[in-house]
Amino acid sequence: MSSGRIRVLVPEELGEGEREHWRELRAKSGAPRNPFMEPEFTDVVGRVRPRARVAVVYDGGEPAGFLPHERGPLGQGRAIGLGVSDCQGAVLRQGLIPDTRELLRACSLSSFAFDNLEAEQRLFVPYAAEEHTSYVIDVEKGYEAYESVLRTQSPKFLKTTLAKERRLGRQVGDVRFVFDERDPAALRTLMDWKSAQYRRTGRRDRFAQDWIARLVARLAETRARECTGTLSVLYAGGRPVAAHFGLRSATVLACWFPAYDPDFAKYSPGLVLHLRMAEAAAAEGIGMLDMGRGAAEYKDSLKTGELPVYEGAATRPGAGAALHWLGREPARRAHSFVRDRPRLASLAVRTLKGAARLRRS
Repeated sequence: MSSGRIRVLVPEELGEGEREHWRELRAKSGAPRNPFMEPEFTDVVGRVRPRARVAVVYDGGEPAGFLPHERGPLGQGRAIGLGVSDCQGAVLRQGLIPDTRELLRACSLSSFAFDNLEAEQRLFVPYAAEEHTSYVIDVEKGYEAYESVLRTQSPKFLKTTLAKERRLGRQVGDVRFVFDERDPAALRTLMDWKSAQYRRTGRRDRFAQDWIARLVARLAETRARECTGTLSVLYAGGRPVAAHFGLRSATVLACWFPAYDPDFAKYSPGLVLHLRMAEAAAAEGIGMLDMGRGAAEYKDSLKTGELPVYEGAATRPGAGAALHWLGREPARRAHSFVRDRPRLASLAVRTLKGAARLRRS
């Protein structure tokens, strides 16, 4: 396929016809309809990331593929929204597999880095360096069916969480859940909680990065069938005690930023929130909640299954590929070294928390 049949556009330059082709390709792909893979997500990223681009691959005179990406100053490419997007890759017509190096060349990219590559991405999976696990909750058969699964696989967890929800209502006040809260103050509260959590655990505060804060604010206002910003809030006694912001399509709720008020930690409001989110999602006809990659005890308790996602980079020969390797591979190998050694990983966590305490003192 010649590069003359590939156009590279700023996201806002995509016409409605091209966007509709994109949506149709996703619908026919057979992959879960993750909202991070929809044109609306790329559109919003383009409004806060000036280097956002979309490669449109034409076949037979019509759009047959899309590669949303960001291009660095030296030609290093990355998946759109890398660092926050939980599902990445190209959107291609079934059976169409462009030449990867030719596609990168058409985009003026020396590399294309990804850290949450979708499982069925035949174009890029061969370039993966690592496989990770994304944890999912299946509510396709309804919330009652999901609860029955929990009673079998995590009986103590379910019983304890529901008891804490009842105790929260008795000791704090009436418990109320809103699946799609539109109050901007609730979103600000969630972001404050999440920033405090990042600092408390020694992690980089994502909301201290202006583009991420603006991205979330814009997505909170996005309303499209396959990509809607959704803020869910658990209230007790009239005040928020836990909240989550994510994206939903008609069939998938992509869990993204959950947090809770530490003053109510003994009630496990975050776990209660996730159960209520699963219940509300099932009622809306959503069949799956994708909690994303990264092991966590709460995910193990809530999950019904797992999906693979991949990290790595496709490259083409040249100085840019060498720059990518020098910039990312040593760090990735260090992370893998630590992750494969539980004692060392535990020490790393304690060190991060200690560093966070020193920064606050």
